[in-house]
Amino acid sequence: MFRVISLNANGIRAAARKGFFAWMRAQKADVVCIQETKAQIHQLTDECFMPAGYHCYYEDALKKGYSGVAIYSRRKPDKVIRGLGVREFDDEGRYLEARFGPINVVSLYLPSGSSGDERQAVKFRFLDFFTSHLRKLQRRRSEYILCGDWNIAHKAIDLKNWRANQKNSGFLPEEREWMEALFTTERYVDAFRAKNPEPDQYTWWSNRGRAWDNNVGWRLDYQVVTPGLRDKILTAAIYKDNRFSDHAPLTIDYDWAHDD
Repeated sequence: MFRVISLNANGIRAAARKGFFAWMRAQKADVVCIQETKAQIHQLTDECFMPAGYHCYYEDALKKGYSGVAIYSRRKPDKVIRGLGVREFDDEGRYLEARFGPINVVSLYLPSGSSGDERQAVKFRFLDFFTSHLRKLQRRRSEYILCGDWNIAHKAIDLKNWRANQKNSGFLPEEREWMEALFTTERYVDAFRAKNPEPDQYTWWSNRGRAWDNNVGWRLDYQVVTPGLRDKILTAAIYKDNRFSDHAPLTIDYDWAHDD
């Protein structure tokens, strides 16, 4: 079995204070992908940020307290790819890839467009570029698990108040069409939905009002996999017993032998 956890930490230091690393140790994951670390590696002096038993990789944003992704893996990767080769996105620390021979894992943090038109334009530029990148990954002779906060709810089932959000970033028609093409034309697989077709399955809740208490959320966090892994997905779970962030951890187990 190959267990992969993904979490948008909304600040890895804050998540640590809320008990994330204690919980993580108990999960015995093979790979853990973190997004929105909101820290630079020189600020992560506590030993918890280099968890025992894991090889740890951080890809920081140039701007302090912003974005950033990380990967922890039990097995040392054959190769680590930092960034996408596009400065606009790489300066924001949005992509980190760890290659393990026949299976590779990506920690991904897509831009949000919720702060205004300028950031939405950045998001659309990212989506346009990322389509070609995803096609390039498919041409490799290995499987991929792309973990992270994609900042898009795919369908109406993926957010509580979908009618009121059709003109808001994260549920715009163009964004949903892009994601639909990802799962049809490009043949990638939404690993969570492959196992759980039920409504009210969310990974992010606004801090406003009582969104968490009332489960008024969005499913923004995904593990998107190449077609060869479709039949390898064993279980998928969103962890909500404790809150480490405004997002919840997404854990998926794959039928894959992990040789150390």
